[in-house]
Amino acid sequence: MSVSPHSAAPVYRGRFAPSPTGPLHFGSLVAALASCLDARAHGGEWWVRIEDVDAPRSVPGAAESILACLEAHGFAWDGPVLWQSTRLEAYRAALDGLRAAGLAYACACSRQEIAALSAQIGVDGARLYPGTCRLGLPPGRAARAWRLKVTGEVTFVDRVQGPVRQCLPQEVGDFVLLRGDGQFAYQFAVVVDDAMQGISDVVRGADLLDSTPRQIFLQRCLGYPQPRYAHVPVATHAAGEKLSKQTRAPALAPEQAAANLVAALAFLGQRPPPELAQASVAEVWAWALGAWDFACIPRCRGQVWAPDSGADATVAPGRLGGQQGAVGAVQSV
Repeated sequence: MSVSPHSAAPVYRGRFAPSPTGPLHFGSLVAALASCLDARAHGGEWWVRIEDVDAPRSVPGAAESILACLEAHGFAWDGPVLWQSTRLEAYRAALDGLRAAGLAYACACSRQEIAALSAQIGVDGARLYPGTCRLGLPPGRAARAWRLKVTGEVTFVDRVQGPVRQCLPQEVGDFVLLRGDGQFAYQFAVVVDDAMQGISDVVRGADLLDSTPRQIFLQRCLGYPQPRYAHVPVATHAAGEKLSKQTRAPALAPEQAAANLVAALAFLGQRPPPELAQASVAEVWAWALGAWDFACIPRCRGQVWAPDSGADATVAPGRLGGQQGAVGAVQSV
């Protein structure tokens, strides 16, 4: 099956795609900076997309706050900002194509029913779907969601994390495309939008590494091109917990933009001079654009970030390894 994207990619087109569930924090800044600098280093474009497809989780005003914070930190993006909430018809059309090809099916199961029938836990921590509705809805049951039929193994080489291999039936299972509450799933929307925008390179946090094989599989089902992937280390607390809105990561202070950028550069292994934290935002960007070295990014999934230490933040690299070339979890100090 082939569902053609709407635009062709240049040699390099990257993107930053935050969810508007709260203000921008240090972990988000690391991902934004890595993706932007890598795009500029390749003479490419860098786009911004607001991933507000999950309406119940979107916080009013958060998207505008994120965009204003990016601008305060000196980011400049190409083209208009894309809002996923305006793309529902495109997701519906892609789902219709998968249904017509026999690659997606209706599911009547609730979370409680899945938990009662499946003891196997997937890579994302959720119970694997046992396939109850794969051959059709049980008599008298109505569809709650739509799932993708997965098969086989997906392998790819991540530019930071190295070889990745995932057996989809055993580690992910048939995953949801359209949820029971009528919301399109992130895994589905991001694939459709990356293809439509002609994204050639995805540089993002390593917390999404385990999601990438199912996204690649979905790209193949839809006939989309596969971007290159690079998953940079995520910032964690000392106990190894990822900095996020859920873990109450503090919002970035725009008045400390230069220092924030220098701390993010140090986190990414770029070795900025300490005095750069006292420079202007424009001067920090000038240094970063000239000094960016992708090879210096630590080859780990997570690093501890000490927020009070600025550009000299203490980091603890994770351990590479694991089965089948997968990347190990972060090791705290």
